[in-house]
Amino acid sequence: MSFTAIAWTPLCVGITVVGLVLSYLAFRRRGLAAGLRAMAWSLLPLAALLTGILETLWNVVSTLVSFVTGLVLSPMVWTGIVLAGLSVLLFVVSGALRGRAIARGRASGAADASGTASAGKPAAAGKPAATGKPAASAGTAKPVERSAQPAAADDFSDIEDILRRRGID
Repeated sequence: MSFTAIAWTPLCVGITVVGLVLSYLAFRRRGLAAGLRAMAWSLLPLAALLTGILETLWNVVSTLVSFVTGLVLSPMVWTGIVLAGLSVLLFVVSGALRGRAIARGRASGAADASGTASAGKPAAAGKPAATGKPAASAGTAKPVERSAQPAAADDFSDIEDILRRRGID
């Protein structure tokens, strides 16, 4: 239904007249402030018609209603929404599968490397063994220094040295 198909002038004038009558009754029963407030509300329909705001509001509401009904009631739109959801689901699943494949590749590569390094070849003297620690030569025992401690203790030893220098135990 279009805006011009409705007889807006008699409708707005009628609403304004009824509102003014109710404003008079509000004035008589509740006082001047209530009557003036009711009169202000009563004049708004006629003012909206005369300024053209009523037609603009009609167009906005009509457009919104047609958009929503076209969106909700259209099978093509719902098919598109389902296809978009399926696409997102396929992206997520393929990413998870790709991550697993990469993790398997890394795990098998690490197993191959550790299997070939410890396959029975002894480390030469002075060269690092498969564990990554240098081979100790026979007869040269060195005193244990702080650098020979595990890496986690190494981090705290620096902090302990700083605290001792400051006089904090």
